[in-house]
Amino acid sequence: MRTATVAAGLVGALAALTACSGGGGDGDRTAASATPSATTASASPSGSGEVSGAAGKLQGSWITTSGGRIVALVITGKKAGLFVTGRKAWCQGAAGEESGMQMIHLTCPDGNKDRVTGMVDAVDAKGMTVSWSGKTGKETYTKAEGGKLPSALPTKMKQ
Repeated sequence: MRTATVAAGLVGALAALTACSGGGGDGDRTAASATPSATTASASPSGSGEVSGAAGKLQGSWITTSGGRIVALVITGKKAGLFVTGRKAWCQGAAGEESGMQMIHLTCPDGNKDRVTGMVDAVDAKGMTVSWSGKTGKETYTKAEGGKLPSALPTKMKQ
């Protein structure tokens, strides 16, 4: 039960952070200064072109588990954020169409490279499969609706 509460809090916090990151005011910038800004074309290691807006199916909060940790991926517009329980930093970057594929490019301030570039293999209203270029490999995520955890969390797929 505690894991579910932590994960629900993570989804809500990431959604709030992602939604608030586009403001132009001079308000409190504590959270913004602690993390790098989202990137677009520069996030692509191949330089193959700018990432355009993520398709509607990618939008939202996605949850999976890996190595006993909860992984929350939030995509809003062209921005993507990822948080893994047990890590101090969260990663952010861009998500969208690139060369006809749905791609996710992340930068982690702690230097972690497990989930840097991801290609979306499949996505529907309930789940999404992403193949990451790092050691993580393929992961299946479940969509979290309204800040609530899905009834069953997926686990890392064996290859």
